[in-house]
Amino acid sequence: MLPIAMAVACMPGCKTPTADEGESVQTQTQAPAKVQAEAPARTRTPDKGRVFLTVDFEQGKTLRYRLASRRDVTLDWDPNAGTARNRVEERVEQMETVVAYTPVEVDPYGVSTVRATVESVRASRSGGPAARSQGVDAVESARGKSFLLKVDPRGRIVDANELKALVRQMGERAFQPEGKGGRIKNPDMIGDFVAGVWFLWDGAATIPLPAEGLAIGQTWTSQLPVPTPMVMRKARDVTYRFNGIRSGPRGAAAVIEGTYAPAASAPADWPIPYSGRFRLSGTFGFLGPYEVLSLEGTGEELYNIAAGRLEQRRQTYTMQIEASVPPMGIEAHPHITIKQTLIAELLNPESEKSETRNPKSETNPKDQSPNG
Repeated sequence: MLPIAMAVACMPGCKTPTADEGESVQTQTQAPAKVQAEAPARTRTPDKGRVFLTVDFEQGKTLRYRLASRRDVTLDWDPNAGTARNRVEERVEQMETVVAYTPVEVDPYGVSTVRATVESVRASRSGGPAARSQGVDAVESARGKSFLLKVDPRGRIVDANELKALVRQMGERAFQPEGKGGRIKNPDMIGDFVAGVWFLWDGAATIPLPAEGLAIGQTWTSQLPVPTPMVMRKARDVTYRFNGIRSGPRGAAAVIEGTYAPAASAPADWPIPYSGRFRLSGTFGFLGPYEVLSLEGTGEELYNIAAGRLEQRRQTYTMQIEASVPPMGIEAHPHITIKQTLIAELLNPESEKSETRNPKSETNPKDQSPNG
């Protein structure tokens, strides 16, 4: 894993949070050690206290992350109908993977290389026709595969060619054997995998001026993906906010909050699993085109300050979609509600080599925390 190093040092008169302090507190900070080494005469005054985030790698140390997704989908075939009988369908899609991140080449001031290995992955569906989809979800074909990532000191991925290649390979596995009906794609959760792996460090990597540090309450923006059961290339705008320091199970943690809204478009350089012409099997291939009516939600990320790495992240949002029905003489205006939960969790040393757990219980939106 690429740990996120946050160097925090107290100035005179400030207070360092202890394990007994559960509330967020403000703190004055100095520059990280690497910055001090380059400019030892530079100091930070108390009225300009800042927290500095960098992405550091520790040679020879592998970190394992559990990345999980749960999507509760409600399809209302006609909200204007007088009765709800046989009108509403509910279904659940879940994916969970454990990815091990091992530094290969470490350069704290340049580009470092990390090997990511998909140690386990599984997906499941319940409810609706999607539960009867053919074969194993294509995302499970990533099990045992590895790919290299090159990352700069800010945490931005500057070379993800091998990850993009793996995503395309998974996309190829999503199609049924081609017949007279042309190319038909089965439902898959590749987008959920991408949402976890590609954007693991987004909260830190998108800080616009990292050399100036972060102040309590400071905000910045980015974009995150919106995985869906249909084929839609959508994104959500996120506004991050640095909320201060909180005590955690492994020590003091920096808290970054995220607020989500629908984006006008998705970046062109995000991984694309599929190419060419095809149609999607099942209900969501029958319906369409789709229009996003609303998207709102929040998230929280905790970065361990002393260890310098992401501890956990939880994102939840609700999206409302209106679908069209093919011209078959049917007067209906289906509405789809998607309640999405995405989790990233650093595994404890004693469970690093464990298999994935039941995503149904781990990613239910009603859970109090990713660890619950």
